[in-house]
Amino acid sequence: MLNGMTTTTDAGIGIVLSRLAKSYGAVRAVRDLDLVIAPGETVALLGPNGAGKTTTIEMMLGLTRPDTGTVSIFGVPPAAARQAGLFGAMLQTGSPLDHLRVREIVTLVASYYSHPLGVDDVLRLTGADEFAGQWTTKLSGGQAQRVRFAAAIVGDADLLLLDEPTAGLDVEGRRDFWRAMRAMTEQGKTVLFATHYLEEADAYADRIVLLAHGRIVADGPATEIKAQVGSRTIRATLPGVTVSALTALPGVRNAERHGEAVVLTCTDADAALPALLTAFPAARDIEVAGGSLEDAFLELTAADEKVGLDDTAGETGVTR
Repeated sequence: MLNGMTTTTDAGIGIVLSRLAKSYGAVRAVRDLDLVIAPGETVALLGPNGAGKTTTIEMMLGLTRPDTGTVSIFGVPPAAARQAGLFGAMLQTGSPLDHLRVREIVTLVASYYSHPLGVDDVLRLTGADEFAGQWTTKLSGGQAQRVRFAAAIVGDADLLLLDEPTAGLDVEGRRDFWRAMRAMTEQGKTVLFATHYLEEADAYADRIVLLAHGRIVADGPATEIKAQVGSRTIRATLPGVTVSALTALPGVRNAERHGEAVVLTCTDADAALPALLTAFPAARDIEVAGGSLEDAFLELTAADEKVGLDDTAGETGVTR
């Protein structure tokens, strides 16, 4: 645990986005978004490219002004929250300042906060201590990402807003990042992170908010999100049976064969499993698994696709 790592916000006041909307010309990036995050929650913001994740985070930071709606950070507007040092941020864009060394960057950011963490502690926690004396212009992509993370957490802020925080990191870097994040969340920090790594959201988020076309299409724990799609998978060892015979079983949506193994994607596993055992008693090594977060992601965002296309008819440009 890092010395001095505490949380100071009122436990009853969290992050509130109310009727938030933002357009870029004809492109509606965020549409009447309502979201409440309790203090101490770790929330993953998921969505395909153009879903509005980055725009939402930028409005929470006060970097982008909403067209309509409000943002409240622990009871105050983003500008006041920034002035009070209530959040730390890690964005996709930007790079560490030129003509400074890594330690100097983190020390500079720490100076903006009233009760920062120890610079050496943060460098060690993020793995940036190994190149703390390096000029920022000489950093690799993964090293620069570690420096961004160090700058985001050194202020010991109560809220961390992280946009694609593990992008560009190798396996070791991602492991180090989540180890550091656990140190943050164990101290009651509130965390919102946007990511394309669904397995990270599944493993580390208390709650997942899924965006598509600037609106929320699902919100809840990963288990609840996965349950919404209602699909399960049955795996079994079953040689000599055709895929078409398996697809014909009740409750089976799709069947695949991989050598002697078969994989059945089911809309109703309770019907499919007894039907499989009745029709093919030689089936063995049977496993039944719930739908994955990837399945839920694809199905829920696809379900919103027609609505999004109808709403954006005639729009051009890129939604962030």
